Amino acid sequence: MSQLFKQTKINNMVLANRFVRSATWEGMASEDGSVTPKLINTMTELAKGGVGMIITGHAYVRPEGQASPWQLGIYKDELVPGLKEMTGAVHDCGGKIVAQLAHAGHFAIEQITKQIPVVVSNFEGLADSPRKELQLRDIQKLVSAFADAAKRAKNAAFDGVQIHSAHGYLLSQFLSPIFNKRSDEYGGAIQNRARIHLEIYQAIRNAVGNDYPVMIKINCQDFDEDGLNVEDSLETVKMLADAGLDAVELSGGLLTNKKLSPARMGIKSEDQEAYFRESAVKFKREIDIPLILVGGIRSFEVAEEIVDKGIADYISMSRPLIREPDLIKRWESGDRRKAQCKSDNQCFSPAMQGKGVYCITREREQSD
Repeated sequence: MSQLFKQTKINNMVLANRFVRSATWEGMASEDGSVTPKLINTMTELAKGGVGMIITGHAYVRPEGQASPWQLGIYKDELVPGLKEMTGAVHDCGGKIVAQLAHAGHFAIEQITKQIPVVVSNFEGLADSPRKELQLRDIQKLVSAFADAAKRAKNAAFDGVQIHSAHGYLLSQFLSPIFNKRSDEYGGAIQNRARIHLEIYQAIRNAVGNDYPVMIKINCQDFDEDGLNVEDSLETVKMLADAGLDAVELSGGLLTNKKLSPARMGIKSEDQEAYFRESAVKFKREIDIPLILVGGIRSFEVAEEIVDKGIADYISMSRPLIREPDLIKRWESGDRRKAQCKSDNQCFSPAMQGKGVYCITREREQSD
């Protein structure tokens, strides 16, 4: 049997295989962030399709931290019953589901939130539109918001939580010298820029206990000459691992640059896949917690090589599972053809129209 289909554990969460559905924005929640039947159906299809661990789309922990319309929320107790209905449906299908906790910061949409977006500091290139720099008391409220959201996730029967610190959202902004120009204990050296991450981790751990999986998604680097580099990202993860973090998912790139990743569009060959591989090798060399690798993985052979060579412990995918939610079951059955995803990013267009994420390309091919 392939290593990809062997049972593993992250903390006390038993996983049937090493495949992870990486978080994305589904655009399927209600206006207030509550769960809908359409979102439940999307999650259950992933569970039925054999995904070992499903990570939800980024769920905002405070109302001013909403990044997109129809985004999942986890900022108030009233949302817990709907979230619990979703986790129950996934568990009924034999799946495991983790809540991703997020705050958009600078990239929050003021037209939706009706609040001024918050920023780590007044960085160069800041839009002319109003922004509020976080004060120390605001940072403490933010730490509490993440902890409260994690407690809601546990109460809603999620199997774990993942802290979102990638792609230029608020926690990623703290780590990135592009956004973080602070001169206090949250700015400057990486030990300061990562301080809020350690505070949030500890607050979450205090809220959920030691036997509950707590993970992070983080940029291996920003792919900007002035941004977060691999060395500082690795130092952050090492500090979190020493504090007790259970796993890390490596991503990269910023919403502000055209290069969200080195090869995001039009992945046509195996050598274009796993574009954060080099960073993963560096991380695995120095950390001993499970490493989840995302980034353009489309072929079973590439996924198997990554795990067999010890480059990463888990394979994370998003867009391929939008097109084929049953991809993992297909691979396990012996049909090892690469994922049918064309990496054209057309799947997000319908979500912007309120229809939710789905594969337009597949729809067009079926109608031809």
